[in-house]
Amino acid sequence: MKSRRTAKVAEAIRQVVSSAIVIELRDPRVKNVTVLHVEVPSDLRTAKIYISILGDEKAERLTLQGLNAARGWLQSKIADQLQLRLTPILSFVSDQGIKKSIEVSKKLREIYNEDLDPDGEALISEEDDEETSQDELEQESTD
Repeated sequence: MKSRRTAKVAEAIRQVVSSAIVIELRDPRVKNVTVLHVEVPSDLRTAKIYISILGDEKAERLTLQGLNAARGWLQSKIADQLQLRLTPILSFVSDQGIKKSIEVSKKLREIYNEDLDPDGEALISEEDDEETSQDELEQESTD
C-alpha cells in the first residue's frame, strides 16, 4: 500500500520532470512527450517515470535515449525544487497503455463497420438480437 508521502513525492517528481521537459529541455530527440505518472518505492531511492510518446518506434527509441542522456540534469532539477534527503535515481519507461487503447478502438470500429450493410444500417437490429435471445432461452428451457 502506498503511503501518502510516497504519493505526494511521486506527484511532485511528475510535475518537476514534466515542466522541465516541456519548458527547459532543449534536446531535439525529446519531443511530443507526456509524463503520465511516477512510481516511487517507500525508500524514495528510485523513481520510475512512465511517459507517453507520440510517434513511431524510432521516435520512441530516440526520445528514450534523449531522456536517459538528460537524466542527471533532471535529477538536479528535482534536487533543487524538492526538499528530499536523497534525490531518486530516475528511469524512464514508455507506457503502452494509450497505444493499446487506440488499437482496441480501431478494432472495435472495424468490427462495427463490418456489421453495417452498404447503406450504413446495422445488419442486426436490437429487435432481431432480442428475438434471437428469446429463441435461445425457449430452446434451452425445452431441452
